Amino acid sequence: MIKYKLLEQFRSFYFRNYPDDMEVQISYFSIFGGLGWNVDTSRSVSELVEKLILENFDILHTKIQELTDNSQENRRLLQALAVGDRRIFSAFKRAGLNNGNGGGALSFLQESGLIQMEYSREQNPRERNPKGKLKRRDARHRISHKVLFTHPFIRFWFYFIAPQIKNIEAKNYAPLFKKIEECKHSYVSLVFEELSELLLNYNLRDSQIISSGSYWDANIEIDILTITDTEKIYVGECKWKNHKVNKKELHKLIEKCKKLEINPTQIVFFSKRGFSKELEQMKGATLALYSADDFEALLKNSSQEELIENLIN
Repeated sequence: MIKYKLLEQFRSFYFRNYPDDMEVQISYFSIFGGLGWNVDTSRSVSELVEKLILENFDILHTKIQELTDNSQENRRLLQALAVGDRRIFSAFKRAGLNNGNGGGALSFLQESGLIQMEYSREQNPRERNPKGKLKRRDARHRISHKVLFTHPFIRFWFYFIAPQIKNIEAKNYAPLFKKIEECKHSYVSLVFEELSELLLNYNLRDSQIISSGSYWDANIEIDILTITDTEKIYVGECKWKNHKVNKKELHKLIEKCKKLEINPTQIVFFSKRGFSKELEQMKGATLALYSADDFEALLKNSSQEELIENLIN
């Protein structure tokens, strides 16, 4: 399963490189995870991108071509999935693909192990109102599944490198570094969200989880919605930003739960930089707060020998 593979890669990256703290671990893993190379996390991202990626660009580019079966359609779809909202239909549109060639590309990328589906848990409007007349918006709405990348580095490549290939080949690296600087926080957010779900489920390991993942429909998106066999509901939001999460975010999430008509057993926040004093004081049975340091728990029951298969070999 993709989440277990991600956990293996996360542990492997740590025991290969020993970053100073979990914030560094998460940031650098989001870029270089799955690459299988040693990464000096004391150096800046820009330095490492130049040394590890740009200086090895021809090797990596050739390997990516092979992994995508030298198909322009496959690469266009990967780029659309990397930079978009990960929804299949919108990715097809962004990549200039239809249901036919887009579906073929999607199947190939799944079979090759580069991506994995994240299935929507949205209820069809017709199921909610089987006999009533649907609003035009609901009648036209298509439930769309999403896609997750199985290796962070592959997503980084198609998020940042692929759109800049012409500039890179011309040795014009400035646009690439500018894009990385502008988008690094939003880019890391998805991997942080995936790791946050892993941490939540690790802490619920004595429960039987029957459903877990993000939730989205036409109007609402929630980072994590986890349900156990005892009908306990855990709702989580993840914030990879340089400021503390405050009570305002709690109110926003409570409103989302009301719209979904769910009563969470516990609301959970994951934050890069911690929480306001007001929110910390509210922590308890119905509110759990996790900062970057708490992700060290994901390294338990692992060893230095637990290294993933090298992507480049």
